[in-house]
Amino acid sequence: MGKLFDPALIIEYAPLILSRLPVTLLIVFWAIVGGSVLGTLLALARIHKVPFLNGAAVFFISFVRGTPILIQMFIVYYGLPLLLMYFGINITRWAKLNFVLVSYALNNAAFLAEIIRSAILSVPASQSEAAWSVGLSASQTFRRIILPQAFRTAFPAFGARVINAMQDTALAFTLGILDILGQAQAIGIRTYHTLEGYVVTAIIFIVASLLMEHTFAFIERRRLAR
Repeated sequence: MGKLFDPALIIEYAPLILSRLPVTLLIVFWAIVGGSVLGTLLALARIHKVPFLNGAAVFFISFVRGTPILIQMFIVYYGLPLLLMYFGINITRWAKLNFVLVSYALNNAAFLAEIIRSAILSVPASQSEAAWSVGLSASQTFRRIILPQAFRTAFPAFGARVINAMQDTALAFTLGILDILGQAQAIGIRTYHTLEGYVVTAIIFIVASLLMEHTFAFIERRRLAR
């Protein structure tokens, strides 16, 4: 009977699992980019109390923040094709990764929406009034005056959200995505040595999270130093 835990296999498995890191980072990238765009729209709908959209935004944010991301991923995977079928759009041949990207973007949109909304509301109204007094339009005021100040306010929370998104990707393997955890699972099935793969995966997550944390902290210090 072989060893239950062989430290040498950690070195052997590390390159195989690291080779799937780009998939994990791709999920994080689209989760944050898509989440930022949709989150900004949700935040604006709530701030300006847009009829119907405000209520829809509140419901969506409450639902996402109140349910596990695993449930949301299965709802998107099984429910989105049925919903779009009513509009004549067939996405049943989509790759599973596309459903994962949509799920994580929607999930992060709900959290980023509240971060963005709070940051925008933190900008004093006098800033907008001053911009209007010199002839800037509402859209120019938002882009040039409000948004830069809101971004500086939201930056620490935004960094924390990116790190959380990285850790949340650990559930993507449940749809058969061969990311770093999916690769560790696949190796374990083939070799009956699962713990070594999990150790490698844990190390990768820890190192990636620390790098992100220090990167955002460095950017924050540079910003404060100006």
